[in-house]
Amino acid sequence: MPKLKTKSVKAKTKLKIGWFSFSCCEDSTIVFTELLNDHWQEWKEVFDFRHVRVLKSKNVFDEFDIAFVEGAIASDTQAATLRQIRQRAKKLVAIGACAVQGMPAAQRNTFNEEQNKAIEFLLARFAALPKVLKVSEVVKVDAAVPGCPMDPKVFLDTVNSLVNELLK
Repeated sequence: MPKLKTKSVKAKTKLKIGWFSFSCCEDSTIVFTELLNDHWQEWKEVFDFRHVRVLKSKNVFDEFDIAFVEGAIASDTQAATLRQIRQRAKKLVAIGACAVQGMPAAQRNTFNEEQNKAIEFLLARFAALPKVLKVSEVVKVDAAVPGCPMDPKVFLDTVNSLVNELLK
């Protein structure tokens, strides 16, 4: 695994990180936690993990230098939350296939009339949008890490690039 290539090993100010999951299988979250096993010692010097539910139960939702968003957007509530994340984040990274291209979470977007009729009650019950959206259809995305699950090398390259940009 490549290491984080920061200009200074100990940043004067740690970068505030948020990790958020919407409609997906959360496979990229699993890859992220596996990367933490390999990179915890270096990352704890650079990152302030503000809102990462997979790591801690008490999270802070105030401001983020980098917000990672996994999953597609399937409801108005999710879209509103995503807009709040975007307002609070200097950089927003779409993580995984569902966030980047909408699929496979957006399978129902391809349903025929009969299939849509069959799931109507579920759409109403969960206040679902008529169409599942990729993250970039709701907010501006600064970087994307595709894949289902994400490719760890592409993720690390993206993180390295953003860290070096934000710590200039």
